[in-house]
Amino acid sequence: MSERIMITNAIIENNELMLSTDSKANIADLTATGQMLVDSDQLSFIYIVEKDEGYQYISIPYETWNVIHEGLGSGMEANLAAGGHKLKLQGFSEEMEYLISNIKGNSNYGEEMVAKVEQVFAAPSA
Repeated sequence: MSERIMITNAIIENNELMLSTDSKANIADLTATGQMLVDSDQLSFIYIVEKDEGYQYISIPYETWNVIHEGLGSGMEANLAAGGHKLKLQGFSEEMEYLISNIKGNSNYGEEMVAKVEQVFAAPSA
């Protein structure tokens, strides 16, 4: 099973969207893939990163979506921050916009996921 890095905080800082974690994750050796998935059961978006010969998953929970929505609306780049390192999440905005458009009104993602995405991302960003 691939390791999961849980995002615990999302902030806008210096015109960048910063996603951070409380874990001791070493992100210095991670490579952004520009690919994302949806975890409807956990109400999370998942950004995939490469590490050595495998993958790790960055789990982006519902609690951070309002700040992400604001960052996306302002055209900000997204970064992962942990342990004094920063990793630019290539393709984050494009992937998020694609997933959001697919989830809205699509019951295949589950009622709760659809409702939460529509609640947060249907409103105009600040």
